[in-house]
Amino acid sequence: MSQPRQTVAAGIFSRQPPPLCSFLFIIVLIVATFYTLHHPYSTPHLFSPNSPNTLRRLFLSSASNATVSSYLRSLTRHPHLAGTKPSSDTLNYVLTHFQSLKLDTRISQYEALLSYPTHTSVTARFSNNTTIELNLNDVVSSSSDVVTPYHAYSPSGSAYGNVIFVNHGEERDYHALESLGVSVGGCLVLVRKGESLGRGVVVKIAETKGALGVLIYDEKDGGGLGGIERGTVMRGIGDPVSPGWPGVVGGEKLSVDDERVSKRFPKIPSLPLSRHNAEIILASLGGVRAPGEWGTGRVGSSQRVGPGRTVVNMTLQGEMKMKKIHNVVVTIRGSEEPDRYVCLGNHRDAWTYGAVDPNSGTSALLDIGRRFALLLESGWRPRRSILLCSWDAEEFGMIGSTEWVEEHVLNLGASAVAYLNVDCAVQGSGFFAGATPQLDNVLLDALKLVQDPDDVELTVEETFKSQNNIIQRLSRVDSDFSGFLHHGGIPSIDMYYGADYPVYHTAFDSFDWMIRNADPLFHRHVAMAGIWGILAIILADEPVLPFDYNSYAEQLQEHRDTLSKLLEGKVSVDPLSVAIQELSLVAKEVTDEAKKLKEEAYRKNDVATAAKRRELNDRMMLAERGFLDSEGIKGKEWFKHLVYGPAAEPESKLGFFPGIADAIATNSSEGSIKHEIWRVTRAIQRASKALKGGFS
Repeated sequence: MSQPRQTVAAGIFSRQPPPLCSFLFIIVLIVATFYTLHHPYSTPHLFSPNSPNTLRRLFLSSASNATVSSYLRSLTRHPHLAGTKPSSDTLNYVLTHFQSLKLDTRISQYEALLSYPTHTSVTARFSNNTTIELNLNDVVSSSSDVVTPYHAYSPSGSAYGNVIFVNHGEERDYHALESLGVSVGGCLVLVRKGESLGRGVVVKIAETKGALGVLIYDEKDGGGLGGIERGTVMRGIGDPVSPGWPGVVGGEKLSVDDERVSKRFPKIPSLPLSRHNAEIILASLGGVRAPGEWGTGRVGSSQRVGPGRTVVNMTLQGEMKMKKIHNVVVTIRGSEEPDRYVCLGNHRDAWTYGAVDPNSGTSALLDIGRRFALLLESGWRPRRSILLCSWDAEEFGMIGSTEWVEEHVLNLGASAVAYLNVDCAVQGSGFFAGATPQLDNVLLDALKLVQDPDDVELTVEETFKSQNNIIQRLSRVDSDFSGFLHHGGIPSIDMYYGADYPVYHTAFDSFDWMIRNADPLFHRHVAMAGIWGILAIILADEPVLPFDYNSYAEQLQEHRDTLSKLLEGKVSVDPLSVAIQELSLVAKEVTDEAKKLKEEAYRKNDVATAAKRRELNDRMMLAERGFLDSEGIKGKEWFKHLVYGPAAEPESKLGFFPGIADAIATNSSEGSIKHEIWRVTRAIQRASKALKGGFS
């Protein structure tokens, strides 16, 4: 078994962790050694590459939670914001790890416009003429190298005025205020983080309402630690100065004054606040009482929304710099279909220490690489190629993965089997996943093979079902799967443990927090690495790709039914019905064909049979591309997927068919809604024809 690379880590990260963290880490290593979820791998050269069950067992048995914990400890010794020196150290750690395993490891480099703060301040003057300057840091030490809480790409400047509390900052919240006679024009707005809107959308809406600036706080308060959530407010994803093409070194870059660039940045400044500071401001507000439906969390029915006599002055000075960012890409070459790729990806950069986000996932990826190296040494070669990808600058807007997808979009379109994403591998308890529907069953099959980290008598699949968890769909844009699915049409899965966690993007997302709260013995890390790796092995090794388009057709039928209820018969969805029925028929034919070829795969492997498998696999692989439309989603044209993609309108009520959802949300004409229905209809028809093959 490979040993934890503590000597490498010590050479790269020289600063020692705090004494308590170090002590707890020693305890974790001792306990984890004796309570490892799977036995360390110790029996090389004992399996045949043609024995998939043995291979999968050996992959799972080579796990070591002590090893994973050592990776995470090394990765989180320093904050490593993209574009900074500590980020380069983290890059070297990941690069050295894969190279030491003798894996084909390369760096993919880009230039991107990143945003950093130089000065932030918020001062409040109250009705009694007292003035206080709010503390905008969530760390005690002023010498800490943790970046001060800020919103990346927020414009520099000051905003001065009265404050209005606008709840979650949604359109309906502003409508509620308007009904009470409250206008936010010429004021600052105070927003408590909600579940439905990202911070960039919150700022955009406030801007349209005439607000001068935005202050956002999270009631979770970093789990009571006083944490402040950092994040980006840029619209869209990818490098803003190379929109739609890869930001390669020496390539074309637009000016920040170019309309294509400037439209992605807010026009008003915004800053994050701690809950404590937000409550100081809330307590000083006058005006009418908050609407009754806002009385959740710590905001009671007696809360005033403002304005009052309190005046706030917020200032943000920042700088945008062109920085080189680096993806690490490992290639494990396939033995029979080296030109077909199963991609695993996780981002590496973090706002602070990044124990949960993203380095719980990075640790799992490093361990998968270690285990794959052991299998390779034992004679295994995957049928198809596998890529292990470590992305940079995700926190600024999925920049590393987006630039890579844009650079390789044609090759990916022709050869990518699936993309398997893990961002925050472990946030807490309970397995969660999102996927494109044809991957539902293979995901459940993988879960059946992995022991549940919290109940040794059960598999992850059994606990997943017992908790009534469902596989979500991937219309959201919050991690690196977006470029692959929404722009490239590549079947995708996104997975994580834990629904949420309170120290998100704060200075308390540390190794110490992980071992105290989310995964003390790293059993959940081991389980996630097991699921992730097994999925890759199945998709890379099965002679016939285990895609199920019956599941896709059934899901589309459910989407159609939901849409029909929403439209209440005002617009016909018959074109969708016909297209989905056609896809269902083709899916059944393909299922029968796949079953026959799978049975033949282990009985004969002649050239003709292999050619039939290859042709069928290509059809199943390419069908997802059919859901792409060259015109993209109106208002978000880079996003091409018409079934799963981000709606341009915040008030859109569907988690699918984004173009249709936007047309309904904007009260578009019946003709416009009908046109969007036909666009989706044609996309489904394209997918059906790709799945069926030929030109009939």
